[in-house]
This record gives sequence, C-alpha cells and structure tokens, in this order.
Amino acid sequence: MSSLSFERTQSVAIVGGGPGGYEAALAAAQLGADVTLIERAGVGGSAVMTDVVPSKSLIATADAAVAISEAGDLGVQFYAKGEHGRPLKPQVAINLAAVNKRLLSLARQQSDDMRTSLVEAGVKIISGHGRLEGDHAVIVSTDEGGTDFDRIEADTLVVSVGASPRRLPSAMPDGERILTWTQLYDMKALPEHLIVVGSGVTGAEFASAYMNLGAKVTLISSREQILPSEDRDAAAVLEKVFKRGGMSVMNKSRAQGVERTADGVLVTLADGRTVEGSHCLLAVGSIPNTAGIGLAEAGVQLTDSGHIAVNRVARTSVPNIYAAGDCTDFLPLASVASMQGRTAVFHALGDIVIPLEQRRITANIFTAPEVASVGFSEQDVLDGKINGVVHKLPLASNPRAKMIGMKDGFVKLIARQGSGTVIGGVIVAPRASELIYPIAIAVERRMTVDQVSRVFAVYPSLSGSITDAARAMHLVNRDDAIL
Repeated sequence: MSSLSFERTQSVAIVGGGPGGYEAALAAAQLGADVTLIERAGVGGSAVMTDVVPSKSLIATADAAVAISEAGDLGVQFYAKGEHGRPLKPQVAINLAAVNKRLLSLARQQSDDMRTSLVEAGVKIISGHGRLEGDHAVIVSTDEGGTDFDRIEADTLVVSVGASPRRLPSAMPDGERILTWTQLYDMKALPEHLIVVGSGVTGAEFASAYMNLGAKVTLISSREQILPSEDRDAAAVLEKVFKRGGMSVMNKSRAQGVERTADGVLVTLADGRTVEGSHCLLAVGSIPNTAGIGLAEAGVQLTDSGHIAVNRVARTSVPNIYAAGDCTDFLPLASVASMQGRTAVFHALGDIVIPLEQRRITANIFTAPEVASVGFSEQDVLDGKINGVVHKLPLASNPRAKMIGMKDGFVKLIARQGSGTVIGGVIVAPRASELIYPIAIAVERRMTVDQVSRVFAVYPSLSGSITDAARAMHLVNRDDAIL
C-alpha cells in the first residue's frame, strides 16, 4: 500500500463516524497519517444505525411483499388446500416485530464490519462525545456523566457529526404513537393507520414502504405535489401509484399540530381540518448536530440553520478544519458524505483532489418505483438556466418492462442544445438506483447522446430504454432540431 511522504507523521482527528467520518479515517490511514476517530453511537453513525441501512432494508421487505401480491399478474398463483381439498388463496402477512429485529441486526452487523475495517487499517477509535477545543484539539467525554475526558491533538480536524430529525413544539414525538423515523423500528405490529407528515424524500419513502407492507397510509403534503424538489413527472407517477395503492394523499395541507388520543393520534391542519390515525410519522426535515461542540469558538463559520459552511473540497473557514456529511451545507446524501470525507483528507494531506460538483452527484429516492436523478433538471431548462433539450421515453414500451409486469416509469434524458452533450437525466423504475449509473457516467465524462446511443445494451433490458432515448435525440446537436 503506497502512502505520501511527509517530513513527519501527520495526525488527523475525526469527530463522528458516519459515512463521512468513516471514509475520512480510511483515506487518512491509507495515506500514512496517525488517525483517531471519535464516535458516540457506533461506527457508521445514524446512517447505518437508524437511517439508511434499516430504512432501505425495510423498503426491501416491502418490495418483496409487493412482488408476492402482484405475482398473479404474471400467472403465478398461491393456494393452500382447505376443507375437502378446496383451494384457498392465502394472504400475505407481515410480522413487523421480526422485520424490525432483522433490520436492526443488519445495522449492527454493518457497523461491526465498518469498525473492523478501521481497526485493521490502524485507526484508533474512541467511544464518546467529541467537542473541539480550538483548531487543533478535540476533548472527548468518554462516560455518560461527562466526568472522564480524553484530549486529542491533531494537525487536521474533520467534523462529521450528522443531523437529527427535526422536532416541532406542536408535534412532540413520544416514541410510541408520534414518531420520528429513528423510532419506527420499535413498533411490534403494523400500524393500523399511519399518518405521514411531510412529503419530501423521507416521508415519501416511508409512506410507500408502509403502504406496500399493508398499512393504511395518509400522506400530508404542504405543497402542490409530493416530492416538491424533484422532477414533476416523477412526482406525478409516484402520486398516481400511491393513490392506486390506496394511499390518501393530501396536497396543499399543512399540519399545524399532532396530539395523542386515547387509542391513536389526531393531526390538526392549518385550515382546521383534522385527520385521525393510529400512529404519526414526522418527516419534516432534520437539523445538524453542530450545537455545543465548540465550532463557533474555534472560528468555524456556520449558516443560519446551524450547518457548517464548506467549500468544494470540504474545507471550513478554518484552514485545518474540514467537515463532511449532513452537518454541512452541501447535499445531505450518504454518498456525498463519503466523498466529502475522502476529499477533505486528500486535500489536507496533499494528495490529488477533484473538487466536488453538485451537477455530477447522483441521487435516488427509494420509493416503489424508485426515482433516480443526476445533473441538470428539466426545470433548469424551462427556467433558462441551461440551453437544453429534454426527451422522455415511457418504460411501458420497453419489452423487458412488459415481461416483468412493470406498469409505471420512464427514462428522461437532458442534453445541451448544439453539442448534444448529456447534462442530466431522470429514471423512474424499479431499481432506478442501478439504472441511473450509465447516465451518471455520461454526465461525468461529457458524452454526447450519439456516443451513448452507440453503446450496446442487452436485449431485452430496461437499460435499453436509455440507448433508445439517446437515439431519439440524434439531431439535438442541430439548432433547428425539433424533438
């Protein structure tokens, strides 16, 4: 394993062991630095313990339930013999206690695997709560009472403390009926009627999952559409799927308060209407875990929302202090946190650095179907931010989609007018998170639609729709082209 040569061994202290802190620690160890990681909950942070890993595992279970329930459309029928040998059609049952036990077990396994990787790389791990003391030291409280402390000095500090669910004074979670997304995994049975407040990524994902697990779901959105920051066509497809599945979607409905009743919850809307249910999930955003850890005292610039201001190499306003992940003012994605962590260490230790560019970051929403996107959006074209051409190809015409019984979804490509360079894309489909990768490569490598169209796609395959869409844009490099 190669490492950079330093006049002396560089030291790096990392506060927070989520995706950003974990990758920063591995990269720093690879470059030969003396690395200390401080983490209070477990390696992997909330992303592994209470967020990404368990939530996406829950969604995988919901996908399996849908696959079973829709198998009849493909001619697969499930029967059990009843009295006198008559066939009975069994129901799909969800053992939520067993599901949640598995999710949390997977999270612990992933955390343990990540911890092992760090130890094998030579990273020193301290369990405790870290607080900056100036710009070259971290004070670590290693006990619950805050009486035992370690002091870690380092040349470079990396802050990766993540974020926590936002709590509202008018809707305080109790962990039983009124829940944040970190508290869902304590439920022993499927909620009879789950009210989801908030229709952003988190709200849409959990609403989709619990609907497909068999719960009655009401989704309350304060905006005109669900997923207000996403592609409008994608949001429209999801909303159609949600309603077809029996979900009640309440757009332009702002929740004013949530209170617990004798046997459930009551959500009061701003216009006076009320919605009753058995449980309520609050998905109203998150707040960075940056309070009380010495950032301002160290001179680190924070935004009005409490996020750490960073540049494209994850550097803060203090030259030797870097930050990664949801605690920063960059995109709140686990993949971004990981890249920020690596970039920060590469920059601090003098390795080759490629500054992060938001337009090249791929994102995915794990609903059913999934929504994946990269680069410029159609709205950017409509708003005149980029001179582009958009082509949308419904997946209903794709032969593989027909074979697997896929009813909803599309591929959307966005190319620059005049050159045909691919500058963005959206995919709505099962496993869109996997299908978006070719478009992400095209955006990263500045490929044209003609270059993409010349790549051989397997027939039949869903990815074939990407080349089909690219072929349809053959004339995009002509100013007089009409698509």
